[in-house]
Amino acid sequence: MFQPLGQLGTLVQAVWSASVPGERGVKKSLYSDAGSGIVFTLGGDVAIGGEVLPQGVILLPVSTQAETIELSPAAQLAGIRFHPAAGFGVLGQHYDKPTLLSPQHDQLYQLYRLYAELCLQANSECRVDALLQWADTTLNVTQPVPDALQKALKVIGQDKAPGQLSARNDLSQRQIERLFRHWLRMPPKRYQRILRIKKVIGFLQMQPKANLAEVAQQFGFCDQAHMTRQFRAIACVTPGQVFAPAGLPE
Repeated sequence: MFQPLGQLGTLVQAVWSASVPGERGVKKSLYSDAGSGIVFTLGGDVAIGGEVLPQGVILLPVSTQAETIELSPAAQLAGIRFHPAAGFGVLGQHYDKPTLLSPQHDQLYQLYRLYAELCLQANSECRVDALLQWADTTLNVTQPVPDALQKALKVIGQDKAPGQLSARNDLSQRQIERLFRHWLRMPPKRYQRILRIKKVIGFLQMQPKANLAEVAQQFGFCDQAHMTRQFRAIACVTPGQVFAPAGLPE
């Protein structure tokens, strides 16, 4: 279950909750979006990239390549997904892999207090409400991502070439690249590739019978082969293997 974010949308892509009813598990692709997030594992087994996550508060790395999530029967989890760069602004550091937050390092946001509250909720709707209430009262929606980086992210989002960033900014190209590596752990060109693949995936999920050569041209790839190479590197599938949304179950 997902929920509209209102003013929180400046920092957060989604607040969500998921569960697996019945006796069959779920396996899905989580496509890269250059963002990071927090996952609360509330029950059952949850594995990302083949690694089983412990129960508790899990801090996620910046997403640069697709991963597979596996949920056992009766698995329950919830989470917050931040926009690119916003996660670093909120959490204050990057993580190399999904990392269990130590209670000793939980002074800033009291995430284990939120975790205990989520465990008491009866369903996904109640968990999402609890997450939204926490975010509304705890997160600073004006928490700064540098203006220069915000401008650069917007320019790339409009499909402008990364080499044009300095012309639309007060910083040099090298300074902008340093910002990207510090806040997103990747250069602007890598971010652009991830964003482009994400857009194509969304399009193909809505238009599964689209002509792939025409899709490649529409989204700025040299040709279909170029698009396929980028898909394999970032989405870990070919464009023809994108059929259904990769979001979590309700």
